[in-house]
Amino acid sequence: MTFDLILSDILIQISAAPVESAIASASTPGSVTIIDLFMKGGLVMIPITLLSFIAVYLIIERILVFKKMDKDPVPFLDKIQTMIIQGDLKSARAHCEQVNTPFARMIDRGLSKIGTPLSNIEASIENVGKVELYNLEKNLSTLATISGLGPMLGFLGTVTGMVQAFIAMAQEEGTISPKLLSSGIYEAMVTTIAGLIVGIIAYVGYNYLVTKLSKIVHQMEYASVEFLELLQQPK
Repeated sequence: MTFDLILSDILIQISAAPVESAIASASTPGSVTIIDLFMKGGLVMIPITLLSFIAVYLIIERILVFKKMDKDPVPFLDKIQTMIIQGDLKSARAHCEQVNTPFARMIDRGLSKIGTPLSNIEASIENVGKVELYNLEKNLSTLATISGLGPMLGFLGTVTGMVQAFIAMAQEEGTISPKLLSSGIYEAMVTTIAGLIVGIIAYVGYNYLVTKLSKIVHQMEYASVEFLELLQQPK
């Protein structure tokens, strides 16, 4: 029996199933729950579910961090400029600590180096900026990995499910029952859907966070350039 004939036989058997039974099953409230679908998905659903929780956690955690760090640097720099002109470096550094954003920590390091050559101040600010960028990018690579790994695990579940269906079909003698194939087909479909959902959530979350990160990095660059230009202004 060729592969085409096997598939044709499966479709004929499925189409021959009683329509009344399908309608009754669909009309029964709560006939299929989330837990039922999870169980039908097989062992592959365990890593997929774990990835979904990790993805949601990372997205929420980074959103909260970025929301705290996303502040307009212009009012901050105006206040710092006033304090520097007044010679009140102590208050300027205290204000940096109060604002507590990446660009504020960069400016605070620059303030601590006032009195040294400008090149030293610039190097100090750049070093702090690199550390801040590393902290901001934390876990984003993991989220990007999940966006690709989720659909791959879903596809793995699809393959294993179809293998189970064909094994059951090969072991059956005579007429092939659709119920016999339902377990493998359930696993194939459920894992595919679950993997795609996890991948979509992680992908959208990653791109949203990258956009927010780019905005914060722009603020850091703007603050550092404005601060260095402020130090070079004639007294």
